[in-house]
Amino acid sequence: MPLSAIDLSSLERVGLGLARPEDVVVGRDGRVWASDQQSACAEILPGGGLRRVGNAGGEPNGINMDPQGRIIIANFGNGLLQRLDPATGTIDVLCAEIGGFKLRTSNYPIIDSAGNIWCSHSTSSVPFTDSLDRRADGLLYRVRPDGTAEIMAEGLQFANGLALDADESHIYVCQTTGCNVVRYAIKSDGTLGKAEQYGPLLGEYAWPLPAADTAAPGGHRRLGFTDGCGFDAEGHLWVTLVAANQIVAITPAGTLVTVIDDPSGTVLTTPTNVTWGGADMCDLYIGSYATNYVLKTRSPVPGLPLVHQCYGR
Repeated sequence: MPLSAIDLSSLERVGLGLARPEDVVVGRDGRVWASDQQSACAEILPGGGLRRVGNAGGEPNGINMDPQGRIIIANFGNGLLQRLDPATGTIDVLCAEIGGFKLRTSNYPIIDSAGNIWCSHSTSSVPFTDSLDRRADGLLYRVRPDGTAEIMAEGLQFANGLALDADESHIYVCQTTGCNVVRYAIKSDGTLGKAEQYGPLLGEYAWPLPAADTAAPGGHRRLGFTDGCGFDAEGHLWVTLVAANQIVAITPAGTLVTVIDDPSGTVLTTPTNVTWGGADMCDLYIGSYATNYVLKTRSPVPGLPLVHQCYGR
């Protein structure tokens, strides 16, 4: 089915009062959680209220869920990979360093069917904004179910959102300052193949950011800074363009479709991640680090269920 554009008028603000809601995860039970700097994660209640849980410190960034319903947090502020028990608020540290390398900017986690947690690490630069000059000091690491952690890929340009395809044959990484998505084949022995660009470049690069004149060449509208990504059930890889206020999709054929576009940035503001949920997997949630809410709408196609959404079905 060809992707159809989503009208801005259908986007609804939910979870009003959140602090830096970079990401959303929807449990198999339908409960909706957002990352929240005032706690660890906050449940967005059906009536619109919030239930804050835990105290993660730092800046909870990308989040995901394991089959047991625990929320995995990549903490961009303190670097830690954490796990939140939403029933008790208990937070465990799953990874703080790898072979003496201290984690500083863990960004986004995703879990495969074997229970491995894959996580992007954007940069080792201090302050992190120094890395926006396109230096390639980002990496991808993996934590096995037994707690063993290892660096899987290096040389990434601000490693950001991750996705696994339906058969888990590849892992996809948004390179924010690369303005693209790269993917790695996951070999039978668990190692990775070489990075290859997936789909086209998604825009231009500029740093420092130009004046936000949406009509002028070189303005934010032309920037391809990728942030988060996720597959729908038909194999389109949706990608958020955080500076351009757009969400695009790379089709299985490698072409590009614009799914949501907000030239003014008044409705879709700095989108950082996309997440699907609901009984038909067509409830679409959009996170943003710069707002105090997340956006909800209906997706024209279902999302690809994540591991925790498939477990026990």
